[in-house]
Amino acid sequence: MRIRPAMRLAAITLGATTALTLTACAGSEDSGKPSVVASTDVWGNIAETIAGSDAEVESLISDPSADPHSHETSAVESADLSDADLVVYNGGGYDEFVEKALAGGDQRTVSAFDARPDKNDENEHVFYDTRTVATVADQIARSLSELDPEHAADYTGRATTFKDKLGGIDAIAKQVATAHPRTPILQTEPLAHYLLRTAGTDDRTPHDFQEAIEQETDPAPATVAATRNLLTDKQVRALVYNVQTQDKITQDLRAVAEKANIPVLEVTETLPEGVDYIQWQTTNAQALAAALA
Repeated sequence: MRIRPAMRLAAITLGATTALTLTACAGSEDSGKPSVVASTDVWGNIAETIAGSDAEVESLISDPSADPHSHETSAVESADLSDADLVVYNGGGYDEFVEKALAGGDQRTVSAFDARPDKNDENEHVFYDTRTVATVADQIARSLSELDPEHAADYTGRATTFKDKLGGIDAIAKQVATAHPRTPILQTEPLAHYLLRTAGTDDRTPHDFQEAIEQETDPAPATVAATRNLLTDKQVRALVYNVQTQDKITQDLRAVAEKANIPVLEVTETLPEGVDYIQWQTTNAQALAAALA
């Protein structure tokens, strides 16, 4: 799915300190520590958790209003990617700028999309999939251990601790699946796909509506009407709403949901300010449980 940057929620940019973090990989040369460059702050935070103080990690995109799909690397960013000892990115077309920057090279990389256990699932938002994230954590730890054998045990230990915490997120989602099996929901975009799958929900979003959003086109009026009817007729129990890619159509769906007293679950593609990955996804799972309770 390609995200329409023109539809970004302007209010989210308030308080953002910078649109891009132009990495400081040169500092790692001075420190002698392995340097890691991540495409977004989501993968950057996970890499930081595994790296601890033994490696230096920078994220190219940390502004919630920036669009990884349309981002073009600057000369500085391209150099940082080329100079990094390890590049961690989403893959699957989500942050294609990384793949373009590294094309033809022999860079050491970790692609989350390639690491996903279920190769038949093509949804690229794998940062909502704890199984993929656990595999990525292991791959980061393995790569850093090869680069820095002296701290191999530390990287592995931090990855193990991180994966144990992922279990808490799964536990909440699985409790939802047990308490509310096959609960019908509607999504403005298939962002939280993997979380909703773990929670055992029944995604009733019309295929034509979802396809139009993914192709960056407006859904046909009949498709929009059918989607609205799911809310007005209370055929779904919650609306999962991507607050970072709003437009007139999705805002209207939210208004319809609120009028029908259907809970709206807000989800994002980047880390909210001041929280780490575990806190972010734990909050998402808890919010889903509350919405469906």
